[in-house]
Amino acid sequence: MAHASNTQGGRVTLSRAGLPAWLDPVVHAVETVEPLQLSRFLPPEDGAGRQSAVLVLFGEGARGPELLLMERATSLRSHAGQPSFPGGALDPEDGDPLGDGPLRAALREAEEETGLDPSGVQLFGVLPKLYIPVSGFVVTPVLGWWREPSPVGVVDPNETARVFTVPVADLTDPGHRATSLHPSGHRGPAFLVESALVWGFTAGLIDRLLYFAGWERPWDRDKLVPLDWRS
Repeated sequence: MAHASNTQGGRVTLSRAGLPAWLDPVVHAVETVEPLQLSRFLPPEDGAGRQSAVLVLFGEGARGPELLLMERATSLRSHAGQPSFPGGALDPEDGDPLGDGPLRAALREAEEETGLDPSGVQLFGVLPKLYIPVSGFVVTPVLGWWREPSPVGVVDPNETARVFTVPVADLTDPGHRATSLHPSGHRGPAFLVESALVWGFTAGLIDRLLYFAGWERPWDRDKLVPLDWRS
């Protein structure tokens, strides 16, 4: 059984062997979802944009399935203070951006940002590449199962303010859901969880995963959360 355990040049593989049954709807969503069903922002056809990856890591906590998130430091140039999935731009040593480069980058960045031990992570799926126009990143969402949980926390306070997990039950709770309203007028899904407001790209990805996994519960889309002008 192949597991992703090597972020340094070794082959990183996907495996669906031995996944918990509750992940079945997520696996199905990964297999069937089309790019435009995830976002209207798709990578430029001319190949522009900086290749990057995020790790969408599902674990099992005291309250059932959960996701690993981090809050970016307020001093960062882009997406400061925002909760996000661990991740970042591909480095040359990550390898082929069209091959297993994004897998290696997602694990490497998660290790650098949260102290996560990659050897305990089983990567099982990759979603279509998406685009973040504001920063020019082309993002590959890499999905993993936290088969052997390891301690996580802030590695570099200059990059990360905190690392935390969010129960899927809280993400699907209608009371924790809202629509974010950006000063530009843009609206998008938002989650009020773990004393954080999750919005933007991360919230959009969570929203689509919940929907296509069949986990979404009806919620009040007219409940607005205005975003600060600096966001």
